[in-house]
Amino acid sequence: MPNISQRGVNMPASPIRKLVPLANQTKAKGVKVYHLNIGQPDLPTPQVALGALKHIDRKVLEYSPSEGILSFRKKLVKYYHKFNIIVDVDDIIITTGGSEAVFFSFMACLDPGDEIIVPEPAYANYMAFAISSGAVIKTVPSSIEEGFALPSVEKFEELITPRTKAILICNPNNPTGYLYTQKEMDQIRDIVNKYDLFLFSDEVYREFCYTGAPYISAFHLKGIENNVVLVDSVSKRYSECGIRIGAIITKNKMVKENVMKWCQARLSPPLIGQLVAEASLDAPEEYMLDVYNEYVERRKFLIDGINRIPGCYSPIPMGAFYTVAKLPVDDSDKFCAWCLSDFEYEGQTIMMAPASGFYTNPDLGRNEVRIAYVLKKEDLAKALTVLAKALEAYPGRIL
Repeated sequence: MPNISQRGVNMPASPIRKLVPLANQTKAKGVKVYHLNIGQPDLPTPQVALGALKHIDRKVLEYSPSEGILSFRKKLVKYYHKFNIIVDVDDIIITTGGSEAVFFSFMACLDPGDEIIVPEPAYANYMAFAISSGAVIKTVPSSIEEGFALPSVEKFEELITPRTKAILICNPNNPTGYLYTQKEMDQIRDIVNKYDLFLFSDEVYREFCYTGAPYISAFHLKGIENNVVLVDSVSKRYSECGIRIGAIITKNKMVKENVMKWCQARLSPPLIGQLVAEASLDAPEEYMLDVYNEYVERRKFLIDGINRIPGCYSPIPMGAFYTVAKLPVDDSDKFCAWCLSDFEYEGQTIMMAPASGFYTNPDLGRNEVRIAYVLKKEDLAKALTVLAKALEAYPGRIL
């Protein structure tokens, strides 16, 4: 029998999805599982989007242009202008979700062996896309004790080699919920400028910033306009994970031309998804405000609840809808699996994402989990009760 690829062997399993088989077995026994592991919002998709889906009036569901539908990209220009992200329609390329946007950005900008510096913990699929493209992730660890603030310039510069090609950030951050300050973004700009690097900036959670300070996009940084490749998606802001619509936004002409080759090779982004996403841009302000306020309330409720459980700690996330929490356990991978395979409380249990999967160093994140507050407060309250009871019963609890 022929061997499978080494690339496939090296691909990391998703910390978000790898426990799904255990969860399915538990559900089959009639146990209620509270899903805190995945960023799948439970809030409704905008009615204008659902209406557009129900009333598609086409005789043929044809290919769309490889760069995406023009009318959709024109509306996105206006959307970005609201955030003082000044781009033209030709700066926007529609992708099959934000994941493809990351992958195509890597493929267009990096050669095998090129290095990307990434603050960690980081979204696990960045590592997967780097492996797919032959690039090498070099990580700069941030710590829960410092609230996952950006490491110092010196920590970045220690990693820079002749193969360093880019810095990748997620702002607001997945998995930590950290929101980079103006000072930190200026620090990144200076490194990018000094070493002439690409700056890949994943900004899919920009609507969910919980400070009074203005949102800082990579496109707001002066002097590196041609270095920035912005990654975006409608999945989170409109509860549309399933339509698989994302975007690459860049002013770099060579990057755009190179990205388009990959776009043409995969033919076109989803037609129906684009029709729904375009309609979503007409969602009333009340929709976004209601969603925002709901996450603000859930965030406070969850963080207060975690920090009341003996031995647990979570900093207050300032963006997105995730937090990384420290638990009094010997191994969060074992604990998360144990919660699904060996524990229930009143017919309920919880599914979380072990934070070790968001680090490249196997020694980091061993007592941390990522929790997504994408459930209503009533369910979060039950999940917190289950977590507290699980920690009391877990044989690997650290006293």
